[in-house]
Parts: sequence; structure tokens; C-alpha cells
Amino acid sequence: MLKGSCYCGAIEFALDAPPTTMGTCHCSRCRKAGASAIVFVKKNDLRWIKGKDNVQAFVPEAPYKYPRCFCKTCGTSLGEILSEEDSFPISANAFDDELPIKNGFHEHVNEKPSWYEICDPSEPPAKG
Repeated sequence: MLKGSCYCGAIEFALDAPPTTMGTCHCSRCRKAGASAIVFVKKNDLRWIKGKDNVQAFVPEAPYKYPRCFCKTCGTSLGEILSEEDSFPISANAFDDELPIKNGFHEHVNEKPSWYEICDPSEPPAKG
């Protein structure tokens, strides 16, 4: 089980299984929300401990369609934690426990600021 929360502790959640994928989104929306590192979780693996009613969703105007969720007390970015989809992204930074997964992709790289350098290794380092 992996636990996560917001900065002020009003929201707590857990995953009963590890995330399926981790990636970095470089779009301007994710960067503004402070949630560029995301993990994809399965809806049935997410369990609310407390504070679901403290989650606020920002619903964007077209052409964007995915709401971004955050704690309405402290502003911690939570990704799409209220999604009804079978799988959805949550901000990797919202987890309290170490995630057993590494970054696997970068998206919207054409929107990345010039000062940000992608430096993930393309292959895991050799052991030994």
C-alpha cells in the first residue's frame, strides 16, 4: 500500500497497488499546477482515507478537457484524482511513500521551457 496526502494533511489517500506508469508532462498547464511528474493509477486501486470533500477541481475551457484537482486548503496539486476513468494521472509529488517506479516517458516536450533539461537515463544504469 502506498500513501499520499496534501501538504496540510486535510487530504489522505492510499493505493492498494503500485502505479502502472510514471511520466513527465511538460505542457504549460501541468507546469503551472506544479504537477509535471505524474503516475497513472487504476481507479479501483485508489482508496480515500480522508478529505475527498476537500478536493477542488479546476475545469478548463476548451480546447482543454481534463480537470486538475488540488487541495482547497493548501493548494497541493493532485492531478486528476477525482476522475471516473479506469486509469488516470495523480501528481507523483502527492505521495508520502517512495514510489516503486521510474520515469518512463516525457510528453509535450515541445512546450518545455528552454531552461529545463531532460536528463532521465534512456536505460537503467548497469549494476556492479
